[in-house]
Amino acid sequence: MGEHVAVLGAGSWGTALAILLANNGHSVRLWARNPAVTKEINEERTNRHYLPGVTVPGRVIATPDLEWAVRETRAVVLVVPSHAVRKTMGLLRPVIPPDAILVNTAKGLEVESLLRLSQVITDELPAEMHARVTVLSGPSHAEEVSRSLPTAVVVAAHRRQYAEIVQDLFMGPTFRVYTNPDMIGVELGGALKNVIALATGITDGLGLGDNTRAALMTRGLAEMARLGMEMGAKPLTFAGLAGVGDLIVTCGSMHSRNRRAGIELGKGKPLQQVLAGMGMVVEGVRTTQAACRIAEKYGVEIPITQQVYRVLFEGQPAADGVPELMRRGPTHEVEEVVMSQDGW
Repeated sequence: MGEHVAVLGAGSWGTALAILLANNGHSVRLWARNPAVTKEINEERTNRHYLPGVTVPGRVIATPDLEWAVRETRAVVLVVPSHAVRKTMGLLRPVIPPDAILVNTAKGLEVESLLRLSQVITDELPAEMHARVTVLSGPSHAEEVSRSLPTAVVVAAHRRQYAEIVQDLFMGPTFRVYTNPDMIGVELGGALKNVIALATGITDGLGLGDNTRAALMTRGLAEMARLGMEMGAKPLTFAGLAGVGDLIVTCGSMHSRNRRAGIELGKGKPLQQVLAGMGMVVEGVRTTQAACRIAEKYGVEIPITQQVYRVLFEGQPAADGVPELMRRGPTHEVEEVVMSQDGW
């Protein structure tokens, strides 16, 4: 017997997850703030603006009524942009059932506070609900999940029982879910890979080739792990689906908004023009700001991210970034060797 699940956010990813959950036999209430989107989903079974060419099952009911959407729900799946998480939680707090599990799917950081999104969520919940906050992340384009193409992701939680409940809700014939206790690593992998996708997109726009992209992805992963470990993440998490897995798919696919935005930046377009042309949120832009501030706080070097920051916010020409990186002083690839002066 299926569960009642609330999905908050009717963009491409929210709609894709609603379709997935419905196909798994669950009854889904999809909270949509746009009346036109609500009407289209309920009457035409489509969401053409965000997810064209996909049919929304009848088990999905779109609604603008948040209280009704979450009433007696087993799980609340939060699918809103990172900058809207705190505001959405403010609306959700008075109506969320105390025994519901909250599943965050947004991939970003709160720029103002430098908090991870699970921390933003727990800020807005009573203490007795904190353990019920989980994170779903990994290489998962909405366009492919909604068409039932095979996908594997990871769910992280502080308590295994809640991770396994979420695993059971989402697991299906074409959607495999692993569990992981490392919420910090899973969240940071999902957030920071968007910055590296901007970087690889910029070099693609500049026509710098496959070698450059591979170098940026590999050394970008090192940056992600370096910063993540300082913040308490486990290094192996970055070798998994939420780290290298999400990095590969985001840096290599035209489904990726961050890569597409980077390509346009590499072609010389200004940031505001690029963002206006995207029509959807490019999470890597705000994450770049937050990551640079966090790295400064922890004293961590993140040279690729810093070059992206200069292009985005300081007017540096996109073509200057890679030469700056190539001129950096020599070092060892394996950072533990550098830190310990041992290993040969």
